[in-house]
Amino acid sequence: MSKTTGWGARLRYEFDKSMAAGAIALIGWLALISVIVIILAGAFLAITQIAPEGGSPVSFIEGAWESLMRTMDAGTMGGDAGWGFRGVSLVVTIAGIFVFSALIGVLSAGIEDKLGELRKGRSLVLEKDQTIILNWSPSIFDVISELVIANQSRKHPRIVIMANKDKVEMEDEIADKIEDLKNTKIICRSGDPTDLYDLGIVNPQTSRSIIVLSPEGEDADSQVIKSVLALVNDPKRREKPYQIAAEIRESRNAEVARMVGSKELQLVLADNLISRIVVHSSRQSGLSAVYSELLDFDGCEIYTIDQPAIVGKPFGAAAMTYEKCTLIGLCDAEGAVHLNPPPSRIIVAGEKAIIIAEDDAAIKSASMELRIEKQAVLPAVKHTPGPERTLLLGWNRRGPIIATELSRYVAPGSLLTIAADTPELEADMAALKDISGNLTIDYRIIDTGSRAALDALDIPQYDHVLVLGYSDHLAPQTADTRTLVTLLTIRRIAEKAGRHISVVSEMTDVRNRELAEVTRADDFVVSNKLVSLMLAQASENETMAAIFDELLDEEGSEIYMRPISDYVAIDAPRDFYTVSYSALRRGEIALGYRRQRPEDADTRNLGGVVVNPPKGKKVSFLETDRVIVLARD
Repeated sequence: MSKTTGWGARLRYEFDKSMAAGAIALIGWLALISVIVIILAGAFLAITQIAPEGGSPVSFIEGAWESLMRTMDAGTMGGDAGWGFRGVSLVVTIAGIFVFSALIGVLSAGIEDKLGELRKGRSLVLEKDQTIILNWSPSIFDVISELVIANQSRKHPRIVIMANKDKVEMEDEIADKIEDLKNTKIICRSGDPTDLYDLGIVNPQTSRSIIVLSPEGEDADSQVIKSVLALVNDPKRREKPYQIAAEIRESRNAEVARMVGSKELQLVLADNLISRIVVHSSRQSGLSAVYSELLDFDGCEIYTIDQPAIVGKPFGAAAMTYEKCTLIGLCDAEGAVHLNPPPSRIIVAGEKAIIIAEDDAAIKSASMELRIEKQAVLPAVKHTPGPERTLLLGWNRRGPIIATELSRYVAPGSLLTIAADTPELEADMAALKDISGNLTIDYRIIDTGSRAALDALDIPQYDHVLVLGYSDHLAPQTADTRTLVTLLTIRRIAEKAGRHISVVSEMTDVRNRELAEVTRADDFVVSNKLVSLMLAQASENETMAAIFDELLDEEGSEIYMRPISDYVAIDAPRDFYTVSYSALRRGEIALGYRRQRPEDADTRNLGGVVVNPPKGKKVSFLETDRVIVLARD
């Protein structure tokens, strides 16, 4: 008895397993049932010699064929005659109805399951030369927009996104916020970017570059580092090095990230990047437009490219051979970046040129003979900076970095006044008390949205005003709204005092910049936008992070905006060859100029900034115009 029960249970178990195997197993069972019914009916007709009325008996093969027809089409038996043959046909037809009804249900369920699986975004990506974006954050839309511009010259470009988010939701958000993808196709997949199996879905082995965004939520840096670790140490990874650009928020995590990613990783320290650009822009109005122009793909970009034609030439002479692009440095054979090297440095084989150009097709030496107006070149003028008074309104995690950066540039006797009402302000001030001998820090706990509190600060006495958002404690839109209120109040104070107040503001969302322009602030540093631009550029240029590290480092060459009347005589129109020659004589590189005139077109909203102008075109300059130079001090 137990043996019979055991065999029955085992058969039921095997049957259950086969049924649970999915649609293919169910179709197999239905096919088996159909074959059994057809064989039995054919054999029965052949043995019993039952024939249609007025017809002759059929063989097994013919009987099986007749049964198959009635199994597939219930209407076939309508023409049968003779009750014996009709009875067999009825049984076969009923079995066929059951089989095909079940088959339709199985196929319908299978198709629905497959569509559901596709909606989950778990199918393997079989693309080549794709850009992969890991994680989801508000920055992703700017990153995609920039990559779309960069991809216009490529055939069949693809961007593959993987994040812990529903695939359909990702696709809907991208469709809502990015109007035109041009020739780029977006492919979204749901998964954990720190999991090796999930990473295999986006097929990093065939990727051109990989961007790792800092996800929303706590401990974001750990997620980024784990994703880089999974990519670099995957046992099934390709031999060719990856090109990875990753965003890290906290600078203390940078060393671990670099150790994990090694030479395959370009690290974008988001807070450091934003803080340094805020400091530079606060001291030189319009500078943020220069950085934006260098970082976005819609305009001039930075290329690192082989230039055999300049090998063996001094750097200064090589810089003067380009008419529609600007040579700013060299990348040696080991990958080290040297911006603004001495003009006498000889360029050797194996070194790549670092060039600003509108596109790579414009990078070529000019064949025409240079005619520099040397009589218009002026001797260097030494300006001794005096102490500065800076007011910082608002506070977030970037505040201490901004204060530290500012202390490295200002002259002795300078003052920084910090006014905000965040819980951590007093603790941060205690940590900054020994920051620098050049900069004295004072702080006040006030409501920066209050007109009375701002009036009490006597804002017109300050040389520079910086407004930070409360992004650590408020949602992005709420933080930007509070920033806008502060900016409007400063504008009213400036109008009442009858003087211009130099204001630089940090915005979180680029869409709020247009609203903020009514406040007439000098500069807006859009934090999310800058980080997105930097990540997109780093994914295309493997030396971009190193280039900007030097551009924003006080020990390297940095961008300055200086009176153009210090470089050339402006009594007549001058071409940019002459301006570049004057800058080279001082050990500097002229990148462009800034002109502020109503008749000057500024379709890209750069505040009159022109980077990489044609060097042969003559321009009339005024005393108020500035030349943009790359210099060491």
